[in-house]
Parts: sequence; structure tokens; C-alpha cells
Amino acid sequence: MSVFANLVEHLADLLQPLFGASAAAAAIILFTALVRLLVHPLSRAAARGQKARTALQPKIAELRRKHGKNPEKLQRAVLELHAQEKVSPLAGCLPGLLQVPAFFLLYHLFSSDTIGGRANELLSHQLFAAPLGALWADALGEGGLVGGAGLVYAGLFVVVGCVAVFSYRLSKRMMAANPAVPAAGGEQLPGLGAVTKVMPFMSFFTLVTVAVVPLAAALYVVTSTTWSVVERAVLYR
Repeated sequence: MSVFANLVEHLADLLQPLFGASAAAAAIILFTALVRLLVHPLSRAAARGQKARTALQPKIAELRRKHGKNPEKLQRAVLELHAQEKVSPLAGCLPGLLQVPAFFLLYHLFSSDTIGGRANELLSHQLFAAPLGALWADALGEGGLVGGAGLVYAGLFVVVGCVAVFSYRLSKRMMAANPAVPAAGGEQLPGLGAVTKVMPFMSFFTLVTVAVVPLAAALYVVTSTTWSVVERAVLYR
């Protein structure tokens, strides 16, 4: 943890001439961009996998016609087809999973009073008037919605809302272009219908995350979500 804290502090020192008191916030945004850049090759691989799965739809439809009365045999045949074509149904999950440790590191870093046995100096850093270790509830308690910290959060909520709307439209468009393949007998796979309905709204859950985590972790979430939406728009066009 102390190594990670030193990394953020060094980045903040490098950015201080440009961003002044908000250098640590800028360092978090830069760190997030570096993490996303590192996992970008996996995101590209996931996009290729999605396109490959889309290309398999005619073959899967043929298997459905052939094994429509035997769901177990149909499932085995579909899995064998994926293995034969070297297409992983779970490949798209890897980029998101690899970002989880970075988020929790930031969360813990800005939730701890001490790091390596000494006071956590990062908690003194701010984004404009909002401390990076504070919550939205703290901002509301100190100055309300129109206080300095409250306005910082208001700006974040506006950004997240705009990104969420764009992501919602993008998800609906992608799902319309690549409809889920039903299982045997024309029925949808168990639970798939609910997931399909909820998926376009997932980006709006970021609003809740921003409201309940320290501002530093919220910056990571906002930056990463924005990157994800832009990346999807480019890779899946």
C-alpha cells in the first residue's frame, strides 16, 4: 500500500506545476488512464471475440435446428463450436475484472488515516474545494448542494449522467445489432432475458458509486467509465 501511495504522490508532484492544489486528483485520473491503457489489448481481444461470436450465429442457429429437442446436446454442441473456433464466451469479462484491484487500492488508500505507520498525507489533497478522502455526504453536511465541495460532486454527477446516457444508447444499439441467441425450442436461455433488460442501465449505477465512495475512488470510476464507453464506441463500430 505504501508503494502505491508513493506512486500517487510522485505523480502528483510531477503534475503540481500544471494543476496546483488539484495535482493529486489529476494524478488519479492519469493513473486510471494508465491502467486502462495496460488492459486495452484485452479490450481489443474482447471486441474481436464479440465479433467472432456474432459471426458464429448462423452456425449456432443451424445447431439449434438440429438439436432443438435436446437442450443438453445443444449446449454441448455450442460449447464445442466455441472451442473449435477458439472463441471464449467469457473473454469480454477480463478487462473489467483486471481493473477491480486498482479501484480497491484507491478506495483503501483514501479511506485510511495512516499509511505505512505514518499519517496519510494524501487525505489533505483536494479537487478544487472537495477533499479527495471525503464522501458526498460530507460535502452535503459542510456546504450543501451549492457549497464548494457540493458543486464538485454536482459536476461529477453531470459527467456521469452524460456518459451513462451515451452508454445506454450505445448498448441498445449493440444489442439490437447482435440479438441474443435463444436456446432450444426458441426459448431464451435462463436468466438471459433479465440480464439483457438490465444491461443498458448498468452505467447509471455509476451515479450511486460516485455518491458512496471517497472522491478519489469516484474519480477513478468516472474516468474508467468514460474510457470504457469511448473504447466500446470505437472498437464495436
